[in-house]
Parts: sequence; C-alpha cells; structure tokens
Amino acid sequence: MAIAYYAEDIQLPAIKKRAVSGWIKAVAETYGKKTGDISYIFCSDEKILEVNRQYLQHDYYTDIITFDYTEGNKISGDLFISLDTVKTNAETFHTDYNEELHRTIIHGILHLCGINDKGPGEREIMEENENKALAILPEECR
Repeated sequence: MAIAYYAEDIQLPAIKKRAVSGWIKAVAETYGKKTGDISYIFCSDEKILEVNRQYLQHDYYTDIITFDYTEGNKISGDLFISLDTVKTNAETFHTDYNEELHRTIIHGILHLCGINDKGPGEREIMEENENKALAILPEECR
C-alpha cells in the first residue's frame, strides 16, 4: 500500500513527498481510515478537462478529480490535480500557491474519507475539514 506522485504533461510540483504522505495518513486516521493505494497525478488544465470529459461527461475545468476505489476503511484512489487551476485558485482566493496545493491534495483524501461538497451546506463542511487538516500540515511542507 503506497501513496505515489506522478506528473503528466507538466513538471511534478516541489512537495515534500515523505512528509506529505505522513500527513495524508494522519488525516485519514482522524476519520478512522487507513491508506491503501493512492496515486496523485499532477497535470495541466487540458489534461484534467480531457479526463473530466472522458470519464465523467463533464465539459469544464476543475482543480481535482477523485476516482474512489475505497474498500471498507481502507481508502484508495486516483487523484488528478490540475496545477494550472491550483495556481488560478490561489490567485483568485489570494492564498499562497503552496497552501492551495496542499488544500487540493487533502481535498481528494477527504472525499475518499466520505466527505462531500456538492449538496446543501456540504461545501462549508468540506472547507472546515480542509482547514483542520491544513492545521496539522508539517511545518516543513509549508
């Protein structure tokens, strides 16, 4: 069981993989979950649009798409993250790029843990959980 990081059509972001993986495991544990096989695929807006159209029949850009392969309390999945959209979101929300990147990384994990953000009031719950997770992000990752 591993957390892996890949880049498709872009350069892998400069993240502290070992520390981030430990953080992901710690966050999952707060929800009573263990981490299985989790793959992060960092990509461009064009690639995430292609994935969105092909697999979800959605014709729009997004920051993250989470494919959930969780079984029981072991979370697993493929998480596509558009670094172009992460950068745009950081500018739009006047946040640090690194913070926005880590928020997006953990957003997918929170989905795998069962937290949704599409229904009434769910976006606020997701944001609250993202903020709790970011609060325990190791200092070396900030």
